[in-house]
Amino acid sequence: MSEPIGAPGTARPGGRTARVREAVLRAAGDALVDNGLGGVDLAEVARRAGVGKTTVYRRWGTVPGLVADMLAEMAESSLPRADTGSLDADLAALAALNVATLTDERQGPLFKAVIAAATWDEPTAVALRGFYRARIAEWAPCVDLGIERGDVPEGTDAAEVIRAVSAPLYYRLLVSGDPLDADTGKRAAAAAAAAARLGAFVT
Repeated sequence: MSEPIGAPGTARPGGRTARVREAVLRAAGDALVDNGLGGVDLAEVARRAGVGKTTVYRRWGTVPGLVADMLAEMAESSLPRADTGSLDADLAALAALNVATLTDERQGPLFKAVIAAATWDEPTAVALRGFYRARIAEWAPCVDLGIERGDVPEGTDAAEVIRAVSAPLYYRLLVSGDPLDADTGKRAAAAAAAAARLGAFVT
């Protein structure tokens, strides 16, 4: 299993190791989008990546291990949270990042494939939950700072505010098929900020 995201002392591999990881994770993502989790084979991933299959088996071991590392890499490469001095602007930045990711020609289908796999494969579900816990933890301080400034009431659940920004966007991606664009993101952020100011997320 990969190291926990952001673990102290964890260094990203460099040189050839980094290039191999990048090639294998990209190949795994392509195979996942093309074939679904059940159609991902480690030997085929190795072939697509242009590396020896023993390298893939030795480092990742299983397909869920590959998916877990792929999600870890996504979290590592994701943009850090905004710090604009305004909760509304911070949440708008989060929504814009979500929209850009979910509408990306590669990332969008990849997230769909991983989420679909997580509905029936528990190791993938565990890895996906870990990914989202890391992203919520990255952005929750925006709300904590808003509490300090008096933008929202004491006792506001920061994680719930972050979820409220993202949930409508994922609903459009996965369920309704309604347009997912910049205006949609702005509305989701504004709605979450307004609800937070009214105390909707106070626990």
